[in-house]
Amino acid sequence: MPKNFRLRSARAALGWSQAELAKRTGVTRQTINLVESGDYNPTIALCIAICHALGKTLDQLFWEDSDESFVAR
Repeated sequence: MPKNFRLRSARAALGWSQAELAKRTGVTRQTINLVESGDYNPTIALCIAICHALGKTLDQLFWEDSDESFVAR
């Protein structure tokens, strides 16, 4: 899973630490770190909570830029 630079950038733009975003979304700082680093695939509920906290949409933070990832193989 690729690193989530959009999430990290949105958090940093607000001046929030990973701990602050974690507090606002009800998870641990380690969970936010894992999501940002691409080592954890968050649930849709967590994605939505992160989006609400950061004032972003799912498309802005989590959607793939390419439709190729959705092609049936």
